[in-house]
Amino acid sequence: MTRASVVALTLVAFLPSCGGERSDPTLELAGIWGAYRDLGPEVRGVLTLEHDQSDWMAEIGGVTVEATLDGGQIAFVLPDERGEFRGRRTADGTAVVGHWIQPRTMHSGRQVASPVTLRPDGEGRWQGDVVPFDDGFTYFLVARPRPDGSVGAFLRNPERNFGVFMNIDRLERAGDTVRLIGSWFRNAEVEVLSEGTYDPERDVLTFTLRGSAFDFERIDDDPESLFYARGRDPGPWQYQPPAPTDDGWRVGTLEEAGIAAGPIRELIEDVISAPADSLSAPYVHGMLVARNGVLVLEEYFHGFDRETPHDTRSASKSLTAVLVGAAIEDGAPLDRSTPVLSAIHGGEIPPDSDARKRRMTVEHLLTMSSGLDCDDRDSSSPGNEDVMQEQEDEPDWYRYTLALSMIREPGEMAVYCSINSNLLGAVLSGATGESLAELFQRLIAEPLEIDRYHLILDPLGRPYMGGGIQWLPRDFMKLGQLMLNGGEWNGRRVVSEEWVSRSVSAQTRIRDRDYGYQWWIQEYPHGEGTVQAFFAGGNGGQVVIGVPELDLLVTFYAGNYSDPVLYVIQEEFVPRYVLPAVDRVPE
Repeated sequence: MTRASVVALTLVAFLPSCGGERSDPTLELAGIWGAYRDLGPEVRGVLTLEHDQSDWMAEIGGVTVEATLDGGQIAFVLPDERGEFRGRRTADGTAVVGHWIQPRTMHSGRQVASPVTLRPDGEGRWQGDVVPFDDGFTYFLVARPRPDGSVGAFLRNPERNFGVFMNIDRLERAGDTVRLIGSWFRNAEVEVLSEGTYDPERDVLTFTLRGSAFDFERIDDDPESLFYARGRDPGPWQYQPPAPTDDGWRVGTLEEAGIAAGPIRELIEDVISAPADSLSAPYVHGMLVARNGVLVLEEYFHGFDRETPHDTRSASKSLTAVLVGAAIEDGAPLDRSTPVLSAIHGGEIPPDSDARKRRMTVEHLLTMSSGLDCDDRDSSSPGNEDVMQEQEDEPDWYRYTLALSMIREPGEMAVYCSINSNLLGAVLSGATGESLAELFQRLIAEPLEIDRYHLILDPLGRPYMGGGIQWLPRDFMKLGQLMLNGGEWNGRRVVSEEWVSRSVSAQTRIRDRDYGYQWWIQEYPHGEGTVQAFFAGGNGGQVVIGVPELDLLVTFYAGNYSDPVLYVIQEEFVPRYVLPAVDRVPE
């Protein structure tokens, strides 16, 4: 029996028998349902900026507003909080480079900044495209009969895996009223999670989820639904080399890179044919492999592709370390031993500050050993990422962090805590006098040939450096290649070789794993020995893994947010399938 047949049989088992009468009308709702809603933003397209002798005017989406020039920054805000722009003219005056700030998204609950470049379009006139983050949301509701006569259900959501937090046990129906019964995340109490309606004429279920109404339609008979990794009956996988583009990646084949196709084929066929029979089934969105600096594998699933930005969550912490190293390489008055308070306060340490806090350095933040009272694994910790982001008394997250108590000497112990990474943003902007968005664009995006990204902003409009940037898949993996290249991308140096060496070498230990500068360190079996790897890791299964000894880069994107199954990528897929396919010595 083929894997495709197994998938088909598994999904048929979700459906009720066609024979006999049903006593429970809920059984009629068994099956697979899908819903999608486009949540904007409405403002996008061509942005025009005009300047005469004294005034600046901006036009986008049929709305014209006055812009301001202050300290070299050109800015404007649309009415009704529909968006805003911040940018600067380049030194030669040939372009205006900046960021479009869109309203809060459902995806992150925060504003998002996206790059915009305006080119000359006549005297005193510049134009460019605003490409904001697309705030679409998708849900798949799987409902299947159980032996006790009830209809079990679970909710799959590729963007945020919201079904983990809305832990549905079953679907119930009374007339045209339908209810999702279960328990909220970390809450054992069983209750009605959402009450909706069923329209039998249209055969549509409607539920309100996260404040928005979603209409679910049956997708059992849709063989191309994005519920499936590659359609309901995917057939055998056929290898195709990555397409050449203008993003700076050289492309080649698995064979040229000394990578056997057999184990890779086995992995991908497992991904595309595995039945999505539970919320905790692996949910891989993309897999890319590069060797010797050449991209040789690029595969996407569930409707994702190279043009779809992906949420990288805490894997973007590794960007924070790269940005610190790039700022130092650029001449910023920083090094790893710089006191944090000194960098933030323009070289002066406040005299009334805690003595241990005065001894906290940039390296302590990079290695998660600041000594601050924070722990992302402890929901009662005042410095826990969720605690900080959910409180509303202090919108300045830098100030919130610096107000935390010191509970140990800096460097004494490493504890994983995202606010350490985010506080490096205050260090960077304080030391350089440059906004984080501008710094990222100049020192990372431009040299790494990255044109599209989406920065999640804090309540005061600053990029959150603790993780969550939306990247194009091929662009994010460039950070790993930068490390493998000793700090260079296509011949352009971004960070020093010393910074790379310290970043991907064990500096501290967090729980049972070595940690460098915002990069994790892991050892894998390979052949008759082992190889050491470094990786950027983020919630959901976002990993960029570099293996220097093999000159190998492996990248996965996935949607198992807040589910332990996310670790199957690093702990099973890579050692079981990928590494056995790779020659010991790069050609």
